[in-house]
Amino acid sequence: MHVIVVDLGFGDCGKGTVVDHLCATREVHTVVRFNGGAQAAHTVVLADGRQHTFAQFGAGTLRPGVRTHLSRFMVVDPLALVAEAEHLIALGVHDVWQRLTVDRRALVATPYHREANRAKELARGADRHGSCGMGVGETMAYALSHDDDAPRVGDCADPPVLRRKLTALRARLGVGGPPVEDCVRAFAAFAATVPIVDGMRFDDGPCVFEGAQGVLLDEWHGFHPYTTWSTTTFANAEELLDGAPAFRLGVLRTVTTRHGAGPLVTEDPSLGITDPNNPANPWQGAFRVGHFDAVAHRYALEVCGGVDGLALTHLDLPVSRMCTGYGGVRLVPGPPGDLTRQEATTRSLAGAEPRYAEVRDWVTAVEDTLGAPVVVESWGPTAEDKKSADRLTS
Repeated sequence: MHVIVVDLGFGDCGKGTVVDHLCATREVHTVVRFNGGAQAAHTVVLADGRQHTFAQFGAGTLRPGVRTHLSRFMVVDPLALVAEAEHLIALGVHDVWQRLTVDRRALVATPYHREANRAKELARGADRHGSCGMGVGETMAYALSHDDDAPRVGDCADPPVLRRKLTALRARLGVGGPPVEDCVRAFAAFAATVPIVDGMRFDDGPCVFEGAQGVLLDEWHGFHPYTTWSTTTFANAEELLDGAPAFRLGVLRTVTTRHGAGPLVTEDPSLGITDPNNPANPWQGAFRVGHFDAVAHRYALEVCGGVDGLALTHLDLPVSRMCTGYGGVRLVPGPPGDLTRQEATTRSLAGAEPRYAEVRDWVTAVEDTLGAPVVVESWGPTAEDKKSADRLTS
């Protein structure tokens, strides 16, 4: 059976390590990326010490034979993809390019999108939205305004079309960056290396659909304006599957975290928990940690239509508090697209007062509170540190 992996927090719950575990313990043909772009940071650690932080390649790539497909919902950054491939090759994945396919309809993130993205975020000053600075949101915004002129993966194989689109893009955004001709050459080389396809069939073997970021950052259901330009629920994966069955797996960690600006009701710096894979950076800012926020995670479950099971990571952390209420503030899903309502919800969280319960058994507490079974338990960074329920690994 196919499995769709979605983060039920603000990201960084451990999707990559869960995907790697699935690829290590069951037959997986392809990992399909179905949202986001090169801003993903899914760290996988193998038992032999090899480690890679996946951005665009699927997090099962360190497992022999597991393929990656970048779907039409991805924002593909060819230059970043080359850099990532080089690191994977250095780790011994010498056939990494042969195991990749890319949908020709996927949008392309360029250095010009990145320049515009960073300029806008800097201009916000203290009111930053928490962008990763990779140009993904700017790529999506440009496509909404200029769909016919938005560079797509298929254009990389057609230099005259690509040149025209990049020239118009750079002029409209009013940014610097490398000469257009340099980008045309680099993207043409990418197109000559990677199989560019018209979609993908999912009947060659079980697939794992790997989401990026988290449901609480969803473009329509997240806490606006501190959101992503991406649908982070199961919706894109299910559209790709077109009715084929799949197990819906939601990922959580025993603390609720957020990298960057925006509400984090249970934030508690005294926890003293850091994440070496998520250091502070000039664009997102600090990596923030709070107690497990069952209120926010219940909201995420509601807006994505529930799950078949949960993966609970970081069970090895010495934490024992769960937020079960906000002292009168309620999180109620609204209709998709009502960003005015979502912004009002964000403002309401400023007055939320978390109410806590002590936790002795995390698996039981999460199952009882969220009403879904924990089918993957993660007690450390490697696949060997995890255990899965039989119905998920079969």
